[in-house]
Amino acid sequence: MAKATKGSEDPAVPYRVLARKYRPVDFTTLVGQEAMVRTLRNAIATGRIAHAFMLTGVRGVGKTTTARIIARALNCVGADGTGGPTVDPCGVCDNCKAITEDRHVDVIEMDAASRTGIDDVRELIEGVRYRPVSARYKVYIIDEVHMLSEKAFNALLKTLEEPPPHVKFLFATTEIRKVPVTVLSRCQRFDLKRVPQETLVEHFGKIAQAEKVEISPEALTLLARAADGSVRDGLSMLDQAIAHGGGVVDAAQVRDMLGLADRSRVLDLFEKVMRGDAPSVVGALGEMHDSGADPVVVLQDLLELTHWVTRLKVAPDAAAATSDTERAQGLAMAGKLSMASLTRAWTLLLKGLQETLAAPSPLRAAEMALIRLCYVADLPSPGDAIKALQTGGGVPGGTAAAPAPRGNGGGGAAARLAPQPVAAVAAQPAMPAPRNFTEVVALFETRREARLVHSLVHHVHEVRCEPGLIEFRPEARAPADLAPRLSELLSQWTGRRWIASVSSAEGKPTLTQQKADKADGLRNSAENNELVMAILKTFPGAKLDAVRRKGEETSLVSGLGDFTADEPPPAEEYPADDDIPESEY
Repeated sequence: MAKATKGSEDPAVPYRVLARKYRPVDFTTLVGQEAMVRTLRNAIATGRIAHAFMLTGVRGVGKTTTARIIARALNCVGADGTGGPTVDPCGVCDNCKAITEDRHVDVIEMDAASRTGIDDVRELIEGVRYRPVSARYKVYIIDEVHMLSEKAFNALLKTLEEPPPHVKFLFATTEIRKVPVTVLSRCQRFDLKRVPQETLVEHFGKIAQAEKVEISPEALTLLARAADGSVRDGLSMLDQAIAHGGGVVDAAQVRDMLGLADRSRVLDLFEKVMRGDAPSVVGALGEMHDSGADPVVVLQDLLELTHWVTRLKVAPDAAAATSDTERAQGLAMAGKLSMASLTRAWTLLLKGLQETLAAPSPLRAAEMALIRLCYVADLPSPGDAIKALQTGGGVPGGTAAAPAPRGNGGGGAAARLAPQPVAAVAAQPAMPAPRNFTEVVALFETRREARLVHSLVHHVHEVRCEPGLIEFRPEARAPADLAPRLSELLSQWTGRRWIASVSSAEGKPTLTQQKADKADGLRNSAENNELVMAILKTFPGAKLDAVRRKGEETSLVSGLGDFTADEPPPAEEYPADDDIPESEY
């Protein structure tokens, strides 16, 4: 039977899907893996060919295809039959043809997913001893090698470490972490990356042109985005799109086929969500669902959009590859929305996606997720809300308007936390004035001023402290604005004027130093105690690990309250400079 030419519609010739029809046969047609191709080309050209290769990556990026190309490159003899290993197999010699058609006797492919046991590996090892029948190298291609059992891996180790010179091993896997390190250490590893979206668009466009199919650039972009870096997945969807459109493919057909929502409608939905317009959000989601959009895909698109807008906020150049209209709309949203709102939206959408995937009704779960996001998109962070309420001011809002109260008793969370008139805010009673430096530190700790507490404990020498006045000598690492900050906060909290001034006097040691000195004194007293000395003598090698007074508090606030002006708080309760997290500053 004569073989049909490309694009032939001869009914006698079985149809070959695009993923097989356009499978790369050499390094020049392998797309998206330039770094690996360069390394293999140089290795083959210089004769530095490893005895075992480990090819890893996600599905559909070319692992098994690369293994077959390597097998052809190693066994090609050229059109005249006198050539050696080459980076550009001829494709016409008997070895090249047989390997391409999966019928070469010396290139053995094994599916480790179906042949996982030690008996299968023993059979392989038995064949390693014999020289190839017609090829230069006997090549073993083991796909999904991570599926081999532990015993099978162990049986393969010795042969893999010292194989005969005529044998090459090519392993492919999508789960590289499941492969024992003893196997990885004996292989030359190549990580095949996801193919970039721009490369996929170009590749799919060439294939569509070869198939004489009219396809719009937007449809190619949608297919490349849905492929998620996998050439095989993208070609399978392209095959389906061609059949769906009858030879003419546009973006609307691809959206219908994949259940995608229109990009502009997703942008509008995102704006409504971040504006807090819950009724419009519910209506828009219902319309998108009625037109064929999958609720799960809608949430995934919103997640992608949230990530894109966040990138635009920190790196505006990230919008360079998009259309002018979409770029302008994205930059406008990035300018209006705060980073806190965007990160909160990402977290809630991610949680909503998980709930939607597990819910019996995806549409209802997606609606609840978006309604929840509407009512919290503009809320301040817990820290800002507490600080605003403590100071008697309104709770700071975000950039978008919170949902307005609906009905007689309705109202969202943002409405309940909205700024109230000054008269409606109850004045907080003034706190008792600290009587000494230790009580000052305790007050700042209860107010969660971690940075100031850290400075007062580690970098401040008390000179004088009484109600309304603090004099101290700061060390170099103390903040430059420590004195005005102490005056402002103490006056605000206690309801009376406080003066904090910097002095050049030596002052007392820092609280950390005082605590260390006190601990040394307690240790010396304990070491000279008769009972302790008797215990140490009875148990040779024993040592005194720590000394603490009976009933000493371990709580930071309570411990501070137990000390007088001459008896400092436990310094170990406060972290060293490198231990304070950024969130506490």
